[in-house]
Amino acid sequence: MAFPVPIPFVSHLGFELSRWADGEAEIRFDPAPEHLNSFQVVHGGATMTLLDVAMAHAARSIQQDMGCVTIEMKTSFMQAAKGSLTARGRLLHRTATMAFTEGQVFDTSGRLCAHATGTFKFVKRLPVGGKDVHALNRSGIEGAQGISTD
Repeated sequence: MAFPVPIPFVSHLGFELSRWADGEAEIRFDPAPEHLNSFQVVHGGATMTLLDVAMAHAARSIQQDMGCVTIEMKTSFMQAAKGSLTARGRLLHRTATMAFTEGQVFDTSGRLCAHATGTFKFVKRLPVGGKDVHALNRSGIEGAQGISTD
């Protein structure tokens, strides 16, 4: 199953969405050698990205026309993650603007490797190809509170 919107970093890592419905998401990840740390296990940053994406998709699965951004995330690593990984995200609670989620990462043996909780804010999706980016209003911050804009 394809991700509902293109996410270049997720594509680069090779994540595969296998479930996205009813407040749940499941994503598979087959780490390459460049995703490992010096101990030759999956780098914690790659594991955290996997959890972040799984939890965000669990949140978005109930309102697919909205995007969401990570507000806060806490991750606990139980044991080293080796080989192919599966992340499962689950929506715990939702308000009009926020989603509270949890996620887990399992290795091929079904061992729990990491657990996370995350808070996400729902945001309107931008039109495809539309970047709503504006130049920083530098004149508004120059000299304020001793901030240098050099």
